[in-house]
Amino acid sequence: MKKFLLATVALVALGATVPALAADLAARPYTKAPAYAPAPIYNWTGFYIGGHIGGAFAGENSLTGDDGRFFGGVQGGADYQFAPSWVIGVEAQYSWLGSNNNGVLFPGGTLVNSNSDQLGSVTGRLGYTWGPALLYAKGGYAWKDGNNLSARVGGVPVAFTTDGNNRDGYTVGAGLEYMFAPNWSGKVEYQYYNFGSTSFTSGPADIVGVRFRDDEHTVKAGLNYRFNWGGPVGPKY
Repeated sequence: MKKFLLATVALVALGATVPALAADLAARPYTKAPAYAPAPIYNWTGFYIGGHIGGAFAGENSLTGDDGRFFGGVQGGADYQFAPSWVIGVEAQYSWLGSNNNGVLFPGGTLVNSNSDQLGSVTGRLGYTWGPALLYAKGGYAWKDGNNLSARVGGVPVAFTTDGNNRDGYTVGAGLEYMFAPNWSGKVEYQYYNFGSTSFTSGPADIVGVRFRDDEHTVKAGLNYRFNWGGPVGPKY
């Protein structure tokens, strides 16, 4: 009985002590969880317009010679982002080329010059995006303003005929575009234009029957302003 009474007294004393000890403990400070900035989500869906400058280089079998020409122009199009890192789109482009003062001198002394100064294209493109970068390939219809051929012997113009100045052809290319600010992107791009070939059917003897390819290689840098319809570029909450 004595042990039971002592145990009872000890439990009562402990019960009275615990609340007092708890009251003496300092309140635990509240700490706000650290804020984490969400990863930016880049949206390529929408329309865009822009401009470009670069250089155009004829192929080895072209009538315009191998020297490069400056060119510049405008472009516009629309993209759609899906799945979620793929981008599909369509683009129209128009370019002006600098004058070409070179040509091909044939063994008989005939100098032939081709001076096309306009290029256009309507292409589809497919790309893969990661973060602000978009790597893409493109291809489709191409147009130019004709060969604008001339032939001279000893500096004097001579008459000739061809199998037709090819204005319509195809183009393929690839590029890298980078979204460096909301609604703004820059790109570098290679594009190849092919308009078939041209043959001389009459004229000075040294050019009759000669066939040349009509093509251009272009390298350019461009700037686009994008009208995004899928929401602004930036963090997604």
